[in-house]
Amino acid sequence: MTNKKPLNKKTVISRILLCFATFLLCIIITVFSACLMIVYGPSESLKNMLIISAEQASATKWAPYLFMPKSAVKEIMDNSNKVNIDTIPADTIDAEEKIGEFDGCPDNVKLIFIQKSKFKAYLMLVPDAKRVKVGVSSGDFKPAEKGKSIFQIAEKYNCIAAIDGGEVSDPGGQGAGAQPMGLTYSYGKCVWSDSLKRTFIGFDSNDKLICKESMTKEQADKLNIRDAVSFQNGNVLIEQSGKEIKLHYSDNNTGTSQRTAIAQRADGTVILLVTDGRSAESIGATKNDVIDILVEYGAVSAGMLDGGSSAMLYYKDYFDKYKTDKSKLDTYQQRGLVNRYKAFVNPRTIPTFFIVTEE
Repeated sequence: MTNKKPLNKKTVISRILLCFATFLLCIIITVFSACLMIVYGPSESLKNMLIISAEQASATKWAPYLFMPKSAVKEIMDNSNKVNIDTIPADTIDAEEKIGEFDGCPDNVKLIFIQKSKFKAYLMLVPDAKRVKVGVSSGDFKPAEKGKSIFQIAEKYNCIAAIDGGEVSDPGGQGAGAQPMGLTYSYGKCVWSDSLKRTFIGFDSNDKLICKESMTKEQADKLNIRDAVSFQNGNVLIEQSGKEIKLHYSDNNTGTSQRTAIAQRADGTVILLVTDGRSAESIGATKNDVIDILVEYGAVSAGMLDGGSSAMLYYKDYFDKYKTDKSKLDTYQQRGLVNRYKAFVNPRTIPTFFIVTEE
């Protein structure tokens, strides 16, 4: 009978590493095979949804090009950006404040929790549009600096609520969020202006929400813009034209994600909307989903804001005001974040936010 020689420490470690490497390789092969099956399989709609969702997230823009040629991805994205406008009579939208609508609401704002089949959404109604302004991370947006988290911006402005704002310049993918893109106005002043043409979303001096596909500084100044941000292109969602409301649907844009939008009813009430996404229980909302919710709550004008890992709604101490079980909230929610933040990092630092001030 032969005696087996005991394994030494080096051999044990090497075998463990080999097992782990084999396991990891199997996972990679499985995922890669599944992606190939989806891309070249029978479901065109599933393929398009996954490609668009990946392209709309800054962290996964590279993924589609592992499986498809650049021209094919471009064709899918170009189709997703095509807008088909539906027009409905303005009087069909219930856009007026109801008697007693805000009675008993803390801070004279109303927080509404929405459960849809594919996602969760969080909506805040602010009856006085004067309270909705743009908060900025700094006065000069130096590129070497970082932006601010939503918690830092709430402390800086001592505001009761905030959502993420406009587009962020992120050279090198560092995620510092130091500088905005396009035009930015805060408290009546233009605090950032560059030559980029972007969707323009903000309030004029009469507290009317203005959403335009492009805006120059000269045009904005003539409109007496007081607070505004800019976000990419094609992000006007709803606009009123006389007695008609135009809904800017994109039927081919089936990508799902966390979303942020701002809207206004005919009575001036501002609507702030954030949706969850990228989880099993809430895969996310499409652009059309966002439009449908805003119309349901009376919006006659609306624009999409930066979403994805920037999608955040903060409301100071909302869990006490709405008697929420704090034991079911995560760390960020216990600090005032209403939605459940889904990312592999801490909440992003960004340069601009829409904030809601005290009365």
